[in-house]
Amino acid sequence: MIAKYLWIFFISMVPIVELRGAIPVSQGLGLPMVTSYIICILGNMLPVPFIYLFARRLLEWGKDKPVVGKFFTFCLEKGEKGGKKLTEKAGRGTFVALMLFVGIPLPGTGAWTGTLAASILDMDFKETVAAVMLGVLLAGIIMMVASAIGFSLV
Repeated sequence: MIAKYLWIFFISMVPIVELRGAIPVSQGLGLPMVTSYIICILGNMLPVPFIYLFARRLLEWGKDKPVVGKFFTFCLEKGEKGGKKLTEKAGRGTFVALMLFVGIPLPGTGAWTGTLAASILDMDFKETVAAVMLGVLLAGIIMMVASAIGFSLV
């Protein structure tokens, strides 16, 4: 049983997959919903402070390196461009925009991407963590409901 919980915890930490993939896996493994939800939230949130504090620095450090330079530069430019668009559209509602960006489970959105965008935008650390946390909670609820409906129809 512990191995199954560890499995969904680590799946929740993986970029792109995050809890959007871990919650359906938990239901496929027959784990209780509430416990799975909590474990997936914890797994998804664990990397957030590290992403905020170190991802931008890593990308800036590597942008002039031979092998990864082009990719790192692309990531920085994409993040800055997306961040400026988000700021222009959201104005003072950047917190809500970030929360919804993370919370609506679509490909390319999630805690990893949202936190990276927030760090590039120089959003406040506490504000970023709070917005991402609320977004992850929302995404988890949406995925739990989707999983419950999907499994009850089968």
